[in-house]
Amino acid sequence: MNPPPHLPEPSADLQSAAHQVLSAVFGYTAFRGQQADIVEQVAAGGDALVLMPTGGGKSLCYQVPGIVRHTRGQGVAIVVSPLIALMHDQVGALEEAGVHAAFLNSSQTGEEASRIEREMMSGRLTLLYAAPERLTTPRFLAQLTSLHERGLLSMFAIDEAHCVSQWGHDFRSEYLQLSLLHERFPDVPRIALTATADDLTRADIIQRLQLQDARVFISSFDRSNIRYLIAEKGNSPRDQLLRFINDEHEGEAGIVYCQSRKKVDETAQWLESEGIKALPYHAGLDADVRRRHQDRFLREEGLVMVATIAFGMGIDKPDVRFVAHLDLPKNIESYYQETGRAGRDGAPAEAWMTYGLADVVNQRRMIDDSPADEVFKQGQRGKLDALLALAEATDCRRVRLLHYFGEQSTPCGNCDNCLNPPQTWDGTEAARKLLSCIYRFHQRGERFGAGHLIDVLRGKATDKTRQYGHDKLSTWACGTDLSEQQWRAVLRQLISLGHVAAEGEFNTLALQDSARAVLKGEVELRLREAEEKKPRSKSARGGGAKPKVDPALGLDAEATERFEALKAWRSEVAKEHGLPAYVIFQNTTLAEMARQLPSDLAELGEISGVGAKKLEAYGREILRVLGR
Repeated sequence: MNPPPHLPEPSADLQSAAHQVLSAVFGYTAFRGQQADIVEQVAAGGDALVLMPTGGGKSLCYQVPGIVRHTRGQGVAIVVSPLIALMHDQVGALEEAGVHAAFLNSSQTGEEASRIEREMMSGRLTLLYAAPERLTTPRFLAQLTSLHERGLLSMFAIDEAHCVSQWGHDFRSEYLQLSLLHERFPDVPRIALTATADDLTRADIIQRLQLQDARVFISSFDRSNIRYLIAEKGNSPRDQLLRFINDEHEGEAGIVYCQSRKKVDETAQWLESEGIKALPYHAGLDADVRRRHQDRFLREEGLVMVATIAFGMGIDKPDVRFVAHLDLPKNIESYYQETGRAGRDGAPAEAWMTYGLADVVNQRRMIDDSPADEVFKQGQRGKLDALLALAEATDCRRVRLLHYFGEQSTPCGNCDNCLNPPQTWDGTEAARKLLSCIYRFHQRGERFGAGHLIDVLRGKATDKTRQYGHDKLSTWACGTDLSEQQWRAVLRQLISLGHVAAEGEFNTLALQDSARAVLKGEVELRLREAEEKKPRSKSARGGGAKPKVDPALGLDAEATERFEALKAWRSEVAKEHGLPAYVIFQNTTLAEMARQLPSDLAELGEISGVGAKKLEAYGREILRVLGR
């Protein structure tokens, strides 16, 4: 079968063929970063492990070699993906671009699945997306074996590869069986991709997927368009969130993460009552409700999804302008992965988080109470400590975040600490007072939580302090110079630094070995002042209503009108095709059309993101909308 005219000839060298696919199919003139090297490695039949940040273009790293190998008669590329929604949207995007792709998952009828299997077995499909649990069934393995024997199994792409690692933030047991791909089909190239993996997780992926001979490609983890903001929890974190959304992101799409299902439901309902269009998402909702809510988030503009970590992996919506955390994630990998869902289009976005003492205590308790072995728990404690160090940092957030992934950088000038350097103070004496008070409890064989400890430090007479005679302790009222909020900040930072631990069902406080040096005055502690940072007000940003188009798009008034007209047209096309609008064209591509105002099909075809199939399908309509 001859390839369509916009695909390379089988005789074209790999580099030329890859660039032809990139241009003709996807509408881009050049690869970004390491994409070209990755594509050439896999297209030539080699294995690869790719660590690339969300929004960095991971999909092209397997789609382009899959297309190139298919045009050379090497058959179908199998893409392992754990997410039904992502399969649907990526296949839709490929079909829009003129690439024959399909998916197999539990949402299909037996008849639909059989039809796609026939397409696969005939060699006509270019890419097939499948869930990991399907891949390892005897029936599917037999089909892959048949394809392989006929030379029609071109490659395997394993997306979200961190799911194979127990050290990863999203471990899935079904990924463990994917090692059999190498055992059964050792000559079929494999590419494993993830946006987040520290050294421990990376080594685990290599071992479990048998990628010891793979080339490892590590892109910069820096998402320079994301501004990181972390605030201390005040009396009403929900009000803090509301100020952040109203002042900074009114009418824009965003994700709000909460730890519990109940909090998700309550927060979504509360945001709705405050006039913000919001939906809940968590594993406790009916599967059909979750699907509807996810579809609405992907297809509608300006919607806020309030969710647990059950939501987000593989979400490809490019115009998410903010990700907010009302609770502390469990580690830096989770934080990086979740915040990375903002600003995939490269335009400015914000990652906002508020956390307090209770978050620290809860996360430590969840680790301690888990049924895992002590080695695993210790690893998780270390990961949590790294996140707490990021949250309590007084220097550049981005430098800290990148350092965790082994990348050196300089202060970004764009995070909250760079823009408004926090005040610090010598908290050594306050820390000694607090630790001494806990030590006095221990001498009496007593354990108490944060509230009672702070009452004793501040000399607050209560039934409990009188009952235990704590108004007679030498540490009674030794800390009247600090407010309750300030003492909570001191305690939170001492827990973060590992000098104090909260233990048991009632989170009673215990001294750790390192506390001895602090008590002896051998360690100086510079602590962050307890101060909530409020978002900039609208007047501070120039006042007035927020423009409908992000200033980063650089459109004047007339171009903005054209951009809005293109968006309205795109919305209608997306509805007809049952796809999210960004699958048709991304905002950045529409903005470029509105800015350049192409006069004919040839000029339109030069715009980044306009491939040959889309030019053929939509070119004349776009020119009509632009008035050309």
